[in-house]
Amino acid sequence: MDTIREVTYLAVALRIGAAVILGGFIGLERGLKNRAAGLRTYMLVCVGACLIMLTNQYIFQVYGMGDPVRMGAQVVSGIGFLGAGTIIVTRRSQIKGLTTAAGLWAAAGVGLALGIGFYEAAVIGGVAIFTVMTLMQRMDNRMRMKTRRVDVYIEIRKDRPLGEFLRNMREHNMELSNLQRERDLDSQSDIHAYTATLRVEKRRNHGDIMAEVQGISGVEYIEEL
Repeated sequence: MDTIREVTYLAVALRIGAAVILGGFIGLERGLKNRAAGLRTYMLVCVGACLIMLTNQYIFQVYGMGDPVRMGAQVVSGIGFLGAGTIIVTRRSQIKGLTTAAGLWAAAGVGLALGIGFYEAAVIGGVAIFTVMTLMQRMDNRMRMKTRRVDVYIEIRKDRPLGEFLRNMREHNMELSNLQRERDLDSQSDIHAYTATLRVEKRRNHGDIMAEVQGISGVEYIEEL
């Protein structure tokens, strides 16, 4: 057992092979959803972290010098630049890519564990990460669909006074806050577009809330962000 804990040809092949498998396993869900960082990206992050940790252990083991975890510490902090590249803010102020960025950081952790020969933690951690990114998504979606606050994009006819629209919203026990006017893409358009946070008194399905707002006079379109 000790032979696969030390840096040997067998250990190197085993660790890098496991990094490819576990990295791909974690990235599978992102790849199927066509995210910017998918299957290959997760594989590369996991293998790269594993290789760096192997190199660090090799230097310590062969030359008897250096800190065996120093290079790994740089991976933990340095992977942030790659994660930041997957996070975008859309034109409607919607943030996308946080889960992908967190997954990349976690995949690097799996690679580091494999690189130092901590196989048990790497396998358990890889399965846990995959579980969170797939099975837990349904629970996350259900929680989000029952909150009292909803970020929305809404289009209102220009001939509809905003004050009157807000009064109608209050009559439906709804309030808009953080109301921001979107830049008009077409000067000839007869609508004004806004992003806002919509609050309701009781927890309800967001689809029902969107349908109720759509029925208010003057509303041309509404979408949850």
